[in-house]
Amino acid sequence: MRFFILTSICCLCSFQLLAQRQNKIDSLKHRLASSKIDIEKFNVLNHLWNEHINNDVEQALKYSEKMITLGKQLKVDTIYSFGLERKAVSYAYMNIFDSSNVYFKSALKMYRANKDYSKMAGIQRNLGQDHNMIGNLDSAFHYYEKAEKNYRKVNDSVGIADIYNSQAIVYLMKGYYNLALEKAIKGEKIFVKKNKPIDLNQNRMVIATTYSEMKDTLNAIKYYKKIVDYFKDQQQKRQVFSTMHLLVRLQIPDPTLDNDTKNSIDELIVLSNDLKDPSLIDDALKNRADFNFRNDDFVKAKNIYEGIVERSFSRNDMYSFAESNKNLGKTLLALKDYDNAIKALEKAKEEAEQLNIESLQLEINKLLSQSYEATGNYKKSLIHFKAYKSLGDTIYNVQSTNRFSELQTIFETEKKEAEIALQNEEIKTLNIQTKNDQLTKTLYAIGMVSLVVTAGLLYFGFKQRIKKNKLEREKQEAIYRQEIEFKKKELASQTLHLVQKNTFLQELKENLEKIRKSPELFKVEFRRLVMLLKKQNAEDKDWEVFKSYFSEVHNNFDHKIKAISEEVTEKEIRLASFLRMNLSTKEIASMLNVLPDSVLKSKYRLKKKLQLHKEEDLTQFLNTL
Repeated sequence: MRFFILTSICCLCSFQLLAQRQNKIDSLKHRLASSKIDIEKFNVLNHLWNEHINNDVEQALKYSEKMITLGKQLKVDTIYSFGLERKAVSYAYMNIFDSSNVYFKSALKMYRANKDYSKMAGIQRNLGQDHNMIGNLDSAFHYYEKAEKNYRKVNDSVGIADIYNSQAIVYLMKGYYNLALEKAIKGEKIFVKKNKPIDLNQNRMVIATTYSEMKDTLNAIKYYKKIVDYFKDQQQKRQVFSTMHLLVRLQIPDPTLDNDTKNSIDELIVLSNDLKDPSLIDDALKNRADFNFRNDDFVKAKNIYEGIVERSFSRNDMYSFAESNKNLGKTLLALKDYDNAIKALEKAKEEAEQLNIESLQLEINKLLSQSYEATGNYKKSLIHFKAYKSLGDTIYNVQSTNRFSELQTIFETEKKEAEIALQNEEIKTLNIQTKNDQLTKTLYAIGMVSLVVTAGLLYFGFKQRIKKNKLEREKQEAIYRQEIEFKKKELASQTLHLVQKNTFLQELKENLEKIRKSPELFKVEFRRLVMLLKKQNAEDKDWEVFKSYFSEVHNNFDHKIKAISEEVTEKEIRLASFLRMNLSTKEIASMLNVLPDSVLKSKYRLKKKLQLHKEEDLTQFLNTL
């Protein structure tokens, strides 16, 4: 599943600032006309490029070409390479990535010849961004790794943090949420330490989005609130709106946050009207309609959705049109206006299919199946139910594949690190052995002259054997550590298998309930369900295998928890074990056959029993045991 995770931070300028900018450009052009062919001319060209890149990219491209020409005339490599880099950035802004790739690589070649590691890292980061934009995620990660190595050579911690954030974005787009969170949090620590507020809040947006995708609503809300506070302090209304909108989307499903949610929605409506942006106004109203729907005020919700449908169609915003029709259909279904619900949902389905948004199609097909069933049209209800199940299976399979790939990536990374460490240890051992061999020969030759020296040689050889035995023991310990790491991977694999099995059983239960209500479904699905049950029945020992692996990897984990609080129950120890495995709330809910909200409540009770403060993270605490 691909989704857009970068948010643009735009500068809103008043007419007066725009006038000042034009005066600055006119002044620079005057200086350019009177400049000689020297460094001063390069500085003017660079200033002009900066003034135009965000407003007139084609003009910025022309100034970059003049920099290249100037570099050739002066025979100054730094000017020439800088012009190549500026030209590459200009093409990237124009989304002409093939051309930007060519000029970035030309600049990189010159920086490499001069061993300018800082400039090399910047170019490699930009190449990664280009590949990220066109969906070449593996290539993007490749360039980010190269950039990180070069930033380390010049001890640029802010550059390294920026790469962590870029790597987190790649992991996030791949669905590797644990890896994304690990990288983003590393970047956050550096940005905080170096006092880089703009970079920090871009980074926190990635963290918040990752928590949101992991269904960790509490942490996502916490980070979104930090970002909102920053933008409010900077008086950037558009950014306040964008972030608060994401925050409200997470708050709406939780009735315990109703007061905060209502106040935030009111604030969003005021902000959208101040910004005078029709799409933002509709986004704010959509939040109000969703809030009304969740509180069973269906008539008010319907009126708002109808207005959004009409306005989004008139401005050709087809995603909003599809989503709003879906919401309108859901509301009409709740009002038992089935015919109009079907009309709205069919319109939504048509647009969602053209836009190829699977998550939207999934919900629409489910609602259409319910609507047709309510009208007694069981044939169409079955068609849409099958489409809903097929899409659900596709999305689930992608998520499962991503989860397995993430575990495999973690395993391969740790295996690679262990192999490198082992190779380094072997090199050290060989070096010691070589030195020992040379020393032994020398001492033996001297020992032929004197009995005293020979005795000394024997004593030295004895010490070397002790040292060698010590090295052998350390090497054996390294092998044991690798075996433990392998068992950890086996445990992760068993965990993933249990998640998939419990999810299957939950879906099977829902299907059986559906079959019970519809005889037609019974005839079609019963035989297939029996075969699937037989297949799953052969795996009854999965949980015992999981417990076996877990006990081998995490010695006395349950005793450590009991030592902190004797009130902790066996169910809570099981929850703690899953958290220790870094499973998401949704995955744990699937394992325990409960709702995600129940898992959140259980986590809260466990945290309270373990006497953790509100701001302390439960998972991080369990990882220390």
